[in-house]
Amino acid sequence: MTNAILRRVLHVVLSLAVLCGCANVSAPLDSVATRTLAPTGKLRVGLYPGTPTSIIGDPATGNAKGVAFDLGRELAKRAGVPFEPAVFPKNAEVLAAAKAGTVDMVLTNATPVRRNDLDFSPTVLQVEQGYLVPAGSAIRALDEIDRPGVRVGVSEGSTSEATLSREFRNASVVRTPSLKAAIEMLASGQIQAFATNKATLFEMSDELAGSRVLAGRWGLESFAIGIPKGREAALSLVDSFVGDAKASGAVARAVERAGLRGAVVSY
Repeated sequence: MTNAILRRVLHVVLSLAVLCGCANVSAPLDSVATRTLAPTGKLRVGLYPGTPTSIIGDPATGNAKGVAFDLGRELAKRAGVPFEPAVFPKNAEVLAAAKAGTVDMVLTNATPVRRNDLDFSPTVLQVEQGYLVPAGSAIRALDEIDRPGVRVGVSEGSTSEATLSREFRNASVVRTPSLKAAIEMLASGQIQAFATNKATLFEMSDELAGSRVLAGRWGLESFAIGIPKGREAALSLVDSFVGDAKASGAVARAVERAGLRGAVVSY
């Protein structure tokens, strides 16, 4: 075999190898992990409005942002499927949809209770939990919350509801139907404080003149990507995505774009 023929043979072999490699990279829709993660052929991401950890703004206008929104969009790109934001009025409805499998991904506080219904990635970020009090409130510090007559608002089905209902000895826990309603209840005096993660509290404070997020924290929320039970085959895809998103700065960029305050981890 001449050198010229040998070079042509090697060129053909190398070209076929490259094409095979490209086919493997560009075919995520055929992978078991992708089909398991997004069984409808699109990634339905569960979101609720008013908090930078989830979504702020309307996806229909192109102005939406939020850590869950941005990471959901990036995970859809990684999986090679269309991104479909599914916005619910409150977090409890997002979690119910994830449990039922009508959404494919959520970003939420990965509590032991929620692990009964969802499988989680490694932690994406952590956020302090605290209290918001309205203008003119006599409450100045965390240790003044758990006192007789103090009514503390919480989102229905939230970590705050579960934790504070168990830990309070004197204050009362009051369920609120939405973050918007909680702001109105603070303004009207129906509740004396509202408890959740500080990312949400700072957003609420921006809408309630004179209100204050109290210094200090009563806990930490560890946010992770959750997927419905029974989709364990997709966890390798989700876990590798989270690791890459943190290492590449995608998480940090999502946090910055959302204006999230109260995060306590580095990226």
